[in-house]
Formats: sequence, structure tokens, C-alpha cells
Amino acid sequence: MVTGRHTVFSCAANFLRGRKCIFCGSFQVLHTRRGYVKCGRCGKNKSLRRLRREIRILQGFYQLQPAYRLSQDLGLDVKVVTRVYHRIREALYHVTELEAGKLKGEIELDEAYFGGRRKGQRGRATAGKSVVFGLLEREGRVYTKVVESVSAEELLHHIQAHTRKGSVYFTDAFRGYQSLKRYGHHHTVNHAKTLVSRRTKNHINGIEGFWSYAKHILYQYRGVSKYHFPMYLKEVEYRFNHRQENVFKQFLKIYFGYVSP
Repeated sequence: MVTGRHTVFSCAANFLRGRKCIFCGSFQVLHTRRGYVKCGRCGKNKSLRRLRREIRILQGFYQLQPAYRLSQDLGLDVKVVTRVYHRIREALYHVTELEAGKLKGEIELDEAYFGGRRKGQRGRATAGKSVVFGLLEREGRVYTKVVESVSAEELLHHIQAHTRKGSVYFTDAFRGYQSLKRYGHHHTVNHAKTLVSRRTKNHINGIEGFWSYAKHILYQYRGVSKYHFPMYLKEVEYRFNHRQENVFKQFLKIYFGYVSP
């Protein structure tokens, strides 16, 4: 993430100094007596103090710092930090849905359970847990959806909506996937015996790796309410899908509507 003097946060340097408009990228910026920066091109203005505060909070968000800890580090009310976190997560939720499209090629499918205090087998003893269905395009993107159940009808509905017909599907031996052959080639791996089929080399290690990635990130928040969980999940999905980019730069674009070139 660090190359010479440049870091992932370098794109915010001119914004923090009040030299560049956060909304349109123009350098035609004026400083007012009230401590605002006003753009001579788009005409928008914003308090430089508030702008710096929000960028600092977005830096903490990028670094996966919980709101209560960041508020202590910055000397801010936790409600201020939480408000910015909620706004960016809400925006990320909509962005990921708009970016979703349809996955193609080789696609791994699986379900996972998040939260709750009791562990249990699939479909059993899952009280208090959120059920998530995931589709991962190998060497590509992932799409996740919080679902009410793992019934064949519901899973196939999401598969049909978010994958192209004729794709190659890889799943475990769960019976909910038995009708997948109607949409494309279907390969299974029996997890009761092995993680990778010795004969066919079939596996779903990609989506299993994503679940580990998601749980590692969400663990740092020490518990997420079921109401807000879908937004946290989409945040993880966005980070994964844009893992080859400067994600902090993308957060600036989504939050303020502009990204520094």
C-alpha cells in the first residue's frame, strides 16, 4: 500500500489543505472568513473543519477501526463517527447492488451463517444467526445476499437472477442445488469426505475463503445487529471486489461524489 512517499491517503492531501474542491476536483477554490472553502467552478462550499473531520473518519473506516475507538482517538463524539460510518455503509450497499450485474464462467456457490451464539449443522440450530448466500466468479467478483432460508426455490431464484445461463457451477453436495443442471454445468464436492475432489479436482475454496475474509473483518466490530448486518456485509463485498484498487479513494468518491485523479 505504500510506494515511496505516496500512501493510499495521498489522494486526500489537497482536499485536507483546502486546495481542491471535494465535489468537482477544481483547483479554483476560495477560502471564506467563516472557514469555508468555496469552489469557483461548481459554486459549492463546505466547512474546511468539517471536511477534514469527515476525511479523518473515512481514513479510520478504511482502516477498519470501530467507531467507539476512532472517536476516542480523534476526540469526537461517537455519534459523529457513527453517523459518517452509517452514511458510507448505506451508500456502499446501493453501489454494490448496482455493480452486481450477472456473474459468468466458473462460479462457486455456498451458504454461510453469521452471528448468534450457538453453532449448528446446516439448517438446524441456527437461531439468532443471519443466513447468507454467496456466489463467487473465479478470478472475479463475489455477490452476497442475506436470505430467509436455504430452500431450493430461494437459492435458485438468486442464482437465476445473478448468473448467466450456461455457466459452470461448483457447489457442495447440499440437496438445494440439485436442479442447477437446468441452468448450466453443475459440479459438486462432498465436504463430508474432502475439500477438494481427488478425481475431478472440484472445489469451492474461493467462496469459502471469502467467508473467512468476511468473518475476519466483521469480528473486529465485536457484534453487529441483524438490522444493520446487510450493510456491513455489502461493505465487505465492496472491499473484496475492489481489492486491486485504492479502496480509500473509492470511499471518497462514494461519500463526497468525487475522487482525486
